[in-house]
Formats: sequence, structure tokens, C-alpha cells
Amino acid sequence: MSTRRHILKSLATVGLLAAAIGGTAVQAQTAAFPSKPLRFVVPFPPGSGTDTSARYFAKKLTEMTGQTVVVDNKPGANGFIAVRAVQSAPADGYTVFVGSNSTLAVNAALFKSLPYDPVIDFAPLTMMMRAASLLIVPAQSEYKTVAELVAAAKAKPGQFNYGAGSAGYQLMAEAFNDATRIQAVHVPFKGASEVVSAVTAGTVQFAFAEMTSAQEMVKAGKLRALAFASEQRSPTLPAVPTATEAGLPGFTAYTWVGAMVSAKTPKAETDKLASLLTAIERLPETREFYERLGAEVMNGGPEEMRNFQAAEIKLWKRIATSAKVELQ
Repeated sequence: MSTRRHILKSLATVGLLAAAIGGTAVQAQTAAFPSKPLRFVVPFPPGSGTDTSARYFAKKLTEMTGQTVVVDNKPGANGFIAVRAVQSAPADGYTVFVGSNSTLAVNAALFKSLPYDPVIDFAPLTMMMRAASLLIVPAQSEYKTVAELVAAAKAKPGQFNYGAGSAGYQLMAEAFNDATRIQAVHVPFKGASEVVSAVTAGTVQFAFAEMTSAQEMVKAGKLRALAFASEQRSPTLPAVPTATEAGLPGFTAYTWVGAMVSAKTPKAETDKLASLLTAIERLPETREFYERLGAEVMNGGPEEMRNFQAAEIKLWKRIATSAKVELQ
């Protein structure tokens, strides 16, 4: 019996040692993360606020960890291509989805069914930025105010086009249609830069565009901004009236960007990434970077981002219902 007790005691000791060694190995692995290059997958082409955010955070993350961060633009198909790229990659924390209100909230309100669930399929890491949108027309447009644009569109129902580089901008424009009782027609594009180019060329009569992609064109006189869809005027374009001042009381339209990973990613790697990216978000230079772009940094880690995302999905579903948008 004493021999048996000795053997059992020895096995228990070995088990405890193995568990301790295993735990130490996991801790060491997590501490070393990331130990190889990372990839930020972006659902829009270069030039969008999402792409700009991804590149800024990629640069800062490289400086913090010494690991290269590659920004991989995969535009098109309402963000589905980028989402598939993230879902098909190993869920090891080395592939990050840098998404926007379109891919992470609005699509849930605009489509009857999605090839992904923006809540269940992703684990939130950090919020990045928020920017109010500009209502823009070509520089040579005869419309110098929102009232003039609306009057002309009402005189020609169904003959005015608006451009949208994502589902989010489509719903903004549909909310504008609903608020002004006009019937402008949606023309889809792959991203904000394409929309800005289309408005500049006069291919479409108007569009909502994020401040980060349009303000320099407005400053250069290549676009005309009729309204800034925020509660206050922008300090970088102070001459542009708010939507309320332009005759649309209470009308606001914001885009936002946040980072997520596959929900299958181990918690240790998810937490480490969230910690790193949230630290970047809180840097004073990050706030200054976004202020120069006419945007604002959003403070919040995983829990705040998840709560914000849920509220946004609810908001855009309400807007889609109010504007009587036909689900795709």
C-alpha cells in the first residue's frame, strides 16, 4: 500500500509540474505575442478614413512591437471580400479586421441576410475614430445651398443620382432623401475615394463623404460642401454650415472605425492586441492626428466597442425602417 501511495503521489506531483510548465509556456507565448508580422485587412481602397486609420495604427503598432504590420486592402462586395479574408485566415491574432460602421453595423440593417454576423463572428479590440460626413456637390455645380439642391431634385424626381462608397453612406443619403422628400437614385462605388472622384467629375449630383477623404478637395476648391452633418461646425472647415443651419434640423451622419479579430482567436492573444491598440488610441499624438483630419479619436476598449456596436446596429435599423429602404 505504501508503494501504491508513493506512486500516486509521484504521479500527482508530475501532473502539477506539467500543469505549471504548461501554464508557464502559455504565459511565455502570450508575453512574446506578437512574434511575427501582422496583417490589417481593410474593406475599402486606399484613401478612405478606414484605410487612413489602419495605416496610422499599423505604423504605431510596428513601433511598439518591432513587428511589421501589413495593411491589406480588399474592397468591394459591401465588405464581404474583406470579411471572408479574415474568416479564412488562422484565428491566431495575426489577422486584424479594421472595419467601419458599414461592415460592423449598417450591413446588419441593410441586408436580409449576411454571409457573416458582425457581432457573433468578431471579437472587438478597440475603437479608433469617428468623423461627421460632408454633403458634397461638384465645384461647378449650380447648387450653392442645401435648399437649392433639394428644390432642383424635387423638380426632377428620380433624375438625381447620389454616390455611396459603402452601405453606411447609402443609408445616410437615404435618410437625407427621407428628410427632404426627394427621390435621388443610389449609384454604388467601392469606397470613399471613388465617390469623391465621381462627385468631382460631376458623374453624380451629390454624395455624403467622410471628412477625412473630402476636406482637402473642398479646401482646394475642387468640391463644394453644402453641409457638415454634425452638431457643431468643423474647426478645419469653419465656413461650412451644420446640417441644422442648412435647413435640416437635427440631421447628423457619422462614420466610425474600429478593430476586431475573429471570435475564434484565443482570449490571451485577443486581450494582448486589445491592450496594445487601446494604448495607441490613448496617445496624445493620436488625438492630434485625427484632429488634423477633421475627425475625433474614440476612446474605448473591447467592452465599450461592443456596447457601441450594438447601439449603432439598433440606430441604423431604425433609420432603414424610417426611410423605407428596401432590404438587399
